Amino acid sequence: MFFSLLFSEPIMAVAWIIAVFSAITIHEFSHAYMAYLRGDYTAEAAGRLTLNPLSHLDPIGFVAFLLVGYGWAKPVPYNPYKLKNPRWDGILVALAGPGSNLLLAIVASLLIRFFLGAEILDSSNLLLVFLFLVMFLNLALMFFNLIPLPPLDGSKIWHSIFNTVKNPGLAHLIESRGQMVLFALIILSFAGVNIFFFLDFLVRTAINLLLGGNSFHF
Repeated sequence: MFFSLLFSEPIMAVAWIIAVFSAITIHEFSHAYMAYLRGDYTAEAAGRLTLNPLSHLDPIGFVAFLLVGYGWAKPVPYNPYKLKNPRWDGILVALAGPGSNLLLAIVASLLIRFFLGAEILDSSNLLLVFLFLVMFLNLALMFFNLIPLPPLDGSKIWHSIFNTVKNPGLAHLIESRGQMVLFALIILSFAGVNIFFFLDFLVRTAINLLLGGNSFHF
């Protein structure tokens, strides 16, 4: 999608990059800030409690975003043993990133509905298209990160719920094999296999809900 925009509509390609940077920056900052609030300062010490997008950029994850619309940022480090409640605070830290993306998507959708409902802008306006990109990419990042495969947030939620810290062997198995599975899925996506079709369905369903069904068309 990005490269087709780059040659046909370069302004939209720039808007796409800005939307991606904002989504991953807020996502990772939210992880770091939640860990900070719950008593772990590891992310702050690592320079990750910041809104500087370059501090959170993962080159491979960014390229994945550009090529297939789904990707990830550099995982924020945290020490579960420094959290006030290691098990449940670990879930809060993991959910903070996807939760921030959902919030951004909701805000973008409310702005879209306001501008269109008040007939201030039409659906072809660049600002509205940018807001739609923000909504789409934040929803994509949220759903993708909830997949329970390392290094995604879903795996951290899984670890916290099932307390795999007490079973190092199981944790290592999930961590090593899970990453291999994730990268295999991404390679298939690069090859043109729509392996993340279920994510497409979830994102489109969420967009329809946020925009009020089929009221608006882009």
